[in-house]
Amino acid sequence: MKFPRKAREPVDINLAPLIDVVFILLLFFVVTTTFTRETLLKIDLPEAVSGVQPEEQYTIPLEILVGQEGNYAVNGKTLASSDLNSLMAALIEVSAGDKELPVTLSADGKAPHQAVVTAMDAASKLGFIHMRITTIEAQESQ
Repeated sequence: MKFPRKAREPVDINLAPLIDVVFILLLFFVVTTTFTRETLLKIDLPEAVSGVQPEEQYTIPLEILVGQEGNYAVNGKTLASSDLNSLMAALIEVSAGDKELPVTLSADGKAPHQAVVTAMDAASKLGFIHMRITTIEAQESQ
């Protein structure tokens, strides 16, 4: 006796929900991934190959010195504390409110980067717009 076979229905997999899940996972991994940029280069700061000597047109120079440990001196007077507020107060005192004076930033090559940024930030917050960073001329390698 022959039994009638049922016709098989074609099996279809709906790919739309699968694609949605894959995109959500991709978005999750992109958002939660942290990218770290580590550099393995050893650098010695500051040194420049070329530069222009500033013309001396101001009678009162305004110079910020950043030491190797991150301590500050304004026009040769060492500050008691190395924070932003004391540096800003010293700049106001030395400049006597003249915002047109150029600020010369001289930092030790081994000074912490944060100390240099803090000095630049202090000058910027007070409205000094003429900033110079001093470097030494690079020695030719033999």
